[in-house]
Amino acid sequence: MQVFHTRAVVLRQTKYGDTSLIVSAYTELFGIQSYLIKGVRQSSKKSASRVMYFQPGSILDMEVYHSEFKQLQFVKEYQWAYVYRQLFTDVVKHAVAMYMIEILQHSLKQPEANPEMFALIAESLQELDMADDGVTANLPLYFTLKLCAELGFQIAGDLSGDIFDLKEGCFTHSLPDHPYYIEGAAAAITAAIIQANSVSQLGVITSNRVQRREILQAYQTFMALHIPDFGELRSWPVLQEVLG
Repeated sequence: MQVFHTRAVVLRQTKYGDTSLIVSAYTELFGIQSYLIKGVRQSSKKSASRVMYFQPGSILDMEVYHSEFKQLQFVKEYQWAYVYRQLFTDVVKHAVAMYMIEILQHSLKQPEANPEMFALIAESLQELDMADDGVTANLPLYFTLKLCAELGFQIAGDLSGDIFDLKEGCFTHSLPDHPYYIEGAAAAITAAIIQANSVSQLGVITSNRVQRREILQAYQTFMALHIPDFGELRSWPVLQEVLG
């Protein structure tokens, strides 16, 4: 079996047997994949430190064995591709990261490579790690909309309308004939988020706690309308509590 080098973002870990893990990761070369990581849960300090590599959100450099005919792949070597300064220890940033990881878990259905998707995920997590409070507060909105665009339902057309139609994925000046829309400040903030060219610009977009809750709830509806079996997010109540 051929060995490949790829970067990966860990999405989920599951205990396997007495000492191993099965890790779901979004890889730069192969899209979403599952890997068996043997022996990392043994009762030793070395094993405990190795488990840390596979926390959801970790960005790794990996050498992997890959076969298109297998659902479970194997890892030869792994190391940090990026070492977080704050993301795993800051309560707010960690809650935002877990929200990002969970919407990826609910959205990514097929193991198809998408380098642009990988770049969005890895770069957004790194930006979150270094972000100030203003950027951190708006980053879940930004990431959700960017993810939607990568998944193929980008918000299209003129952004000047004061109503965002969640079902049609566009802005309009007239109320739609269904309940799936946001208007007023929520729509205006959404338009500003879409027009942001980088994460650093999010800090100048003014939004309060109530508005962000409304908008994020609407974005979940937006994704559920376009992704079959999207489901409910367990990270949502935690994000609501910590995101000021």
